[in-house]
Parts: sequence; structure tokens; C-alpha cells
Amino acid sequence: MSATLNDLALVAPEALLLSLGCFLLLLDVYLPDERRHYSYRVAQGALLVTALLVWTTAGGEPQTGLYGNYLRDPLADLLKVALLLVTAAGFLYARDYLQVRGLFRGEFFVLGLFAALGMMVLVSAASLLTLYLGLELLSLSLYALVAFDRESRTASEAAMKYFVLGALASGMLLYGISMLYGATGSLSIAQVAAAVAGRGTDDLVLVFGVVFLVVGVGFKLGAVPFHMWIPDVYHGAPTAVTLFIGSAPKLAAFAMAMRLLVDGVGGLHGDWQQMLVVLSVLSMGLGNLLAIAQSNIKRMLAYSTIANVGFLLLGILAGTPEGYSAALFYTITYVIMVSGAFGVVIYLSRAGFESDALDDFKGLNQRSPWIAFLMLLLMFSTAGVPPLVGFYAKLWVLKAVVDVGLVWLAVVAVMFSIIGAFYYLRIIKLMYFDEPESQEPIAGSLDTRVLLSANGLLVAVLGIVPGWLLALCAAALS
Repeated sequence: MSATLNDLALVAPEALLLSLGCFLLLLDVYLPDERRHYSYRVAQGALLVTALLVWTTAGGEPQTGLYGNYLRDPLADLLKVALLLVTAAGFLYARDYLQVRGLFRGEFFVLGLFAALGMMVLVSAASLLTLYLGLELLSLSLYALVAFDRESRTASEAAMKYFVLGALASGMLLYGISMLYGATGSLSIAQVAAAVAGRGTDDLVLVFGVVFLVVGVGFKLGAVPFHMWIPDVYHGAPTAVTLFIGSAPKLAAFAMAMRLLVDGVGGLHGDWQQMLVVLSVLSMGLGNLLAIAQSNIKRMLAYSTIANVGFLLLGILAGTPEGYSAALFYTITYVIMVSGAFGVVIYLSRAGFESDALDDFKGLNQRSPWIAFLMLLLMFSTAGVPPLVGFYAKLWVLKAVVDVGLVWLAVVAVMFSIIGAFYYLRIIKLMYFDEPESQEPIAGSLDTRVLLSANGLLVAVLGIVPGWLLALCAAALS
């Protein structure tokens, strides 16, 4: 009985979010259209209360429950709080966007809550089975969200592509898990790690299993050559959904990489490091080069995501505590930056107008100097311009790579980063040096403007005092 109570205490945040998500699902059935705002408020309350519960119960030694299938540790707590807050910010950004397009329905928020639940299960996975269940709950929710606008053919097409490629990647990941189970006789990540440490590269079944695990991780992160879904999904989905897909799930994907590669098959670091080196170089190269050719900002940010995934992988492949903490820092700061960038796109849109073409940003400084300044901060930070936080994120990842002797890889990353700065600076040039193509007033709710301002200024504040967040990341991984 005591073990059962301990299990319930460990999974209390997930149980709370699941209960509130089911409550919202039932509530929305009986709400008339004029009271749809209650669905939004319940969803936001569910996210914030769950985040508060995680934060207040965080700390202490790692604990395992549910017969070894669930892990509560500082890394899981940090990622859960971050993804819940990012999801809440995404809901706020999405509210006005959905209202003016007749898409303000409870299904959006229900799917978002269940996607957040899947992410929470994934980051606390202590077994390969739990990890897979969390991943599938997240993926199925995202497939439905992409096709949320049923009247849009591009959204339906993007959802179908995402579903087919996602099913293929899930199958490969599951095949890799089955190979690990066959070689080690266990689904527990800790027991798999012990078996791998004892056998190493002498067991070809383990090595082939790791290959399929890397494929699954590469797809969820969007690394080349498993990136095919990102540009079409980012472009075809409603911008509010694109913001959600491009932000919080990246935190879950980082956790997935850590649980599988570092905690599970860390003994085969030499094997998966070589694979990640290839994925990283290809992602940085292809992502930055193809982003230059884009005229749609959603597709540009999609290829930017691919390039940034290459940088993220640098910290993981370093295989050191400093590299892991740098990769976690990079993931959190990138999520903050991309949320703000898509928030600006949403803020500039209006009924019948998406504001997703680069030309839509022409002369933005004349129409709204403050929004243009926020976008400038976000673009400079994503490009890695000091003293904004994006510079320190790249710097610490590069330092981790240099410390393990991969100087050539750091040089390649710097070269591609310089190339990538072009398309970020192009946005700034359009905002400040071109004449606006439209004089339509920019209108948005006060709370959206406040959040957008906080989002943009946060990259500057974190750039001035980045040490506390890096220390928090290091403590979570210690």
C-alpha cells in the first residue's frame, strides 16, 4: 500500500493534467459558442496549476515508481515546468488567431493538453515502453492539431505527410527497442544501460538497435535526413499550431535523446557519436543553405529549426556533463526564441491574412516600432549575435565540442552559423530599410502584447545574466 501511495505521489502532476484534460473534453460539449472562452481559461488553469505542482514538489534525489517504469528527477522537473509554461504561452498566442478565423474550439486546447501530457510521460520515462507510450500520445495529438483547420487543404496534406512519416519513424524506433530488448532481456533503461556496459560493441544486435534509436531521435528533432516533414508541416499547419509544434515538443525530443542515448546506451557512445556527427553537419549545412532561398517566414523558420537542431546535437555528441548542460541550455533558449518569432507572425496576422511572407515584414518599424524591435532582438539572438542569449547558447555548445578534441566540427559549425546569419539579417533589413506594402493597423489584445514583449526582452535579459540558467541546467543533469 505504501508503494502504491508513493507511486500516486510521483505521478500526481500527470494525473492532475489528465483529469483536467478529461474535464475540459466533457465541458466543451455543453458550452455554447459565446462561452467558448471558458475552454481557454480551463486549459490555461490546468497548465499553470500543473506547473506549480511540479515546481513545488521538485527537488531531492531521483525516485523511480510504477514498478520501475517512471522516473522523477531534476531533469524531468525542469523540462516539465518549461514545457508547461511554453504550452501556456502558445495557447495565449493562439487565442486571438483562432477567434478571428472561426477556429476557437475546445478541441484545440484538449489536444494541446494531451500533447503536454505525452511530453510529461516521455521526459519521465524510466523504461523503453513508457517512453514509447509518451511519444505516441504526443505524436497522435500533433497529427490531429496539424489538420485542425478542416477547411484547409494544405493543412490536411501536411497532416497526412506528418502522419505517414511519423508512423515510419515510430516503427523504426519500435524496431530498435525490440532489438535492445532481445539483446538485454529488459525494457528498463537502467538495466539496458548495465547490459550495454557489460557487452559494448561486441554485440552487433545492440549496435544495430542503436542505429534505429538514432533514427527515431533524429525524426523527432528534425535532423537531416529525417527532416522532410518539417517545412511542409510548418507551412501547411495554422500558424498557432506551427508555434506549438516548433516549441514545447523540442524539449521532449531533447529528453528522449537523453533517456535513450545517454541513460540507455551511453556505453556505446563511440558508435552513436559518429552518427550524430553526420546528422549535425548535414542539418547545419542543409538547414542554413535552404533557409536562404525561402520567401515564406514559416518555411524559413522551419529550415532554421533544422539548422539549430544540428547545434543542439553538438552538445549531446560531446558526451560530457558540460556538453549535456550546454545542449539543455541551447534547447530551452531556442524554444524561447522560436516562440517569440512565431508570436510576432501571429500578432501581425488578421482575418483573411496570414502575414507569413517575408514581404509582409517590409517597413514594420514604421507601422509598429516596438514590435519591430522585439523581432530584431529575436532574430539577432537566433543568429547568435552578442550579447543576446543565443550567442552564449552557441558559445557553450562549441566549447563543449572543442573540449573533447573535435575542433574541426566546431569550425564547421561556426562557418554554417555565419552563413545562417544572412537570412536573419534579411528580416531586419526588410523591417527597417524597406517601405511598407500595407498601412493596415496592427491590432492585438493587451495580454498578447505583454507576453510578446516579455518574450522578446527575455532573450536580452538572459544574454546579460545567462549564468543562472546554465547553472540550473547543470544542476538538473548532475
